Amino acid sequence: MPETPAAAPGPSRVTSVTGRPVLVTGASGFIGGHLVRRLTASGCRVSCAVRATSGVDELRATGARLVDCDIVDRASVARAIASSNARFVFHVAGLVRAMDAGDFLRVNAGGVEAVAEACAGLPDPPVLVLVSSLAAVGPSGARPAVESDLPAPVSQYGRSKLAGERVALTYADALPITVVRPCIVFGAGDRGMVEVFRPIARSGLHVVGGSGDRRVSLVAVADLVECLVLAAEQGERLVTGVAGHGIYFAAADDMSHVELGMAIARALGRPPPRVLRLPAWSMRTIGRLGDVMSQIRRRPGWIGRDKVRDVLAGSWTCSSAKARRQFGWLPTTTLADRLRETAQWYRDVGWL
Repeated sequence: MPETPAAAPGPSRVTSVTGRPVLVTGASGFIGGHLVRRLTASGCRVSCAVRATSGVDELRATGARLVDCDIVDRASVARAIASSNARFVFHVAGLVRAMDAGDFLRVNAGGVEAVAEACAGLPDPPVLVLVSSLAAVGPSGARPAVESDLPAPVSQYGRSKLAGERVALTYADALPITVVRPCIVFGAGDRGMVEVFRPIARSGLHVVGGSGDRRVSLVAVADLVECLVLAAEQGERLVTGVAGHGIYFAAADDMSHVELGMAIARALGRPPPRVLRLPAWSMRTIGRLGDVMSQIRRRPGWIGRDKVRDVLAGSWTCSSAKARRQFGWLPTTTLADRLRETAQWYRDVGWL
């Protein structure tokens, strides 16, 4: 049956991103960098809100305009957005690692507040695309998650991303906002997935945490940025009181953790890996040790109790049927091809 449209803020006068002024927060990060390159290639006048300490050489090479901006400083965010004259704002900035729940909330919810408030304060507010996460919803269980499911995040990170979505919803009457929830994102430049590729490449070993055959959804970053652009141009906008309206999942395929290891081995041109299963108690121990090391180093590491909570929570799958149906988003090539591209990039830069 066709969906019944809900009342929402009127669409921006601009319906195409191509050639328009846009602003990207978190532009120096993995997803943000790919998005900036996609937007500049289509002739957009791109402004990048970046911290003074961020590495920006690659962004400069794109010809994008760089603006110093602390994403939780409302004054600097307002200046960055106003000076960009952006018709579309892509809020990608956020923490995926933090020392505690307070840091997660300060950036992942407070940053959304600063950006949405600045956009809403303009005479003609731009379209705001918020990049959230499947972690905001929680593990999927027996079937892939859909946008109308009630969120039940299990980690501090997931709860902070959901808090950001709820902040955005309070501005739904003031400007057009669309939320995209990516699943596991991989591709050139991703320092997370390389930790899965590396042991398979070097020793033929694939480490799987916990028991059972949990499944995960994945999407290549090149396909994700296309989803973000289409969501900006054609997506629903958030509507107060209508569950799932204005929200989209971005996922290409799902597979079990074991199948993922097999697929990565094929992408690397290696035989099937040996699977090492770590029991839940050992994963929790690794998480505790990771937190101790983070405290010693005074910076968050890649693994900690919060990350382990997500890993052990069950399957993490989601359906992209809504994005495919409403604005025709489809990954442009197979997951196997994207894994091969990623493997080659890791080799080329010496990460494997």
